[in-house]
Amino acid sequence: MNPSEQTLAQRMRHTPYQAYSYSYPHKAAYRSLVQAAPLAPLWAQQDRSALFAYIHIPFCEMRCGFCNLFAMARPSAGMVERYVQQVLLQMRALNGALGERRFARFALGGGTPTYLSAAQLDALLCGARDILGIDLQQTPAGIEASPETITAERLAVCRAHGIDRVSLGIQSFAAGEMRALARPQQNATVHHAIGLIREAGFPTLNLDLIYGIAGQTVDSLLASIDSALAFKPEELYLYPLYVREQTGLGKVARRQGAATLNPIMLARDGDSRLALYAAARDHLRTRGYEQVSMRMFRAPHAPEQNGPSYCCQNDGMVGLGAGARSYTTGLHYSSQYAVERTQTIGIIEQYLTLDEAQFAQAEHGYVLDEAEQQRRYVIQSLLTEPGLDRDAYTARFGTYCEADLPQLAELHALELVEEDGRLLRLNQQGYAYADTIGPWLASDTVRALMAEGGQAC
Repeated sequence: MNPSEQTLAQRMRHTPYQAYSYSYPHKAAYRSLVQAAPLAPLWAQQDRSALFAYIHIPFCEMRCGFCNLFAMARPSAGMVERYVQQVLLQMRALNGALGERRFARFALGGGTPTYLSAAQLDALLCGARDILGIDLQQTPAGIEASPETITAERLAVCRAHGIDRVSLGIQSFAAGEMRALARPQQNATVHHAIGLIREAGFPTLNLDLIYGIAGQTVDSLLASIDSALAFKPEELYLYPLYVREQTGLGKVARRQGAATLNPIMLARDGDSRLALYAAARDHLRTRGYEQVSMRMFRAPHAPEQNGPSYCCQNDGMVGLGAGARSYTTGLHYSSQYAVERTQTIGIIEQYLTLDEAQFAQAEHGYVLDEAEQQRRYVIQSLLTEPGLDRDAYTARFGTYCEADLPQLAELHALELVEEDGRLLRLNQQGYAYADTIGPWLASDTVRALMAEGGQAC
């Protein structure tokens, strides 16, 4: 895309699927810090009354063709056990650095956390309880899983500790579509895994599906959604397929002569994802599911969240494990980031050498000045329900969001938002273009850093 084409209207002339703004700034913008930052004084300045603890498990049984996450397939048993013990060591370092705190949310993500044995899961969950002081019986807590790694023993450990949400990556119920994703999977395995999750009594089951797969049609996508709805999931995520460099699908595309994988360069006429998304969204809404973001849909029978709420835009993320990000107001930090297997293994091996003193400081991340904090607050708020609370923004920054980010006026001009009192929220068309709006709101600095790392924004 021409660098001068920075208005939202200009961006919208291309595919709506330009980048997923999961968090801002993207990890590809992180760099080595000029000086290591001790965590204790950093967290002492942070509101620690409603933190989110996240443990990253970077291991999987297989590497899916579409995956560009920090993860590796088929690690040695020794590496996995060393990793679990290292996370416990990191917990002890954080126990000293965090000071008095309260956790509002907990999650095990990956990778595939259920790749760990039942005993290893138990060790980490005991550590979360006994070292970090997280009351998992009272704190909303989730774990990500794949159908192939679900066992009754692993689920029993998680449920006994208080895990109340399981997120299962299914992607599609169509065998041909799964082959196109380079992810072998049998529906019988999926059915068995969901049966075990339901038998174990988890209050929330989330199922992940992907749209935009080669050969997928509206009919086949809706058939997969209906197959998922037969299990009455409390939540359902619809992810658009992105083909990225260094992924299996990306390498195949390059071998087949693809000139670029930059999504903004793709012609909209050749991109079926928007039509697939619209059909799937309407299908779910007619069946009573509430749209929470472009990707997330919640069933009317989903349980209410109890306890203190965690608000991503107010930071307070405590990440553990190689690849996990931590968010404070002025600094986001993590280990380095990679997709390619050799680099990923190197980062994990480096993580395994760290001692407690090294875990008590940050060396790699992104420093957010006030302008970046404002952008983060707007992006993280606007792209999900209930939307951007302009009064809360003013209470935090002492200014008005429309004055700080004049480009927000274009959302009104393009009729992508609606106002509900103090709330500014995306409307139906706005959600459809969430993966355009997010990167459009990124700062020039973040865009440049991501471009250096080969990431689209």
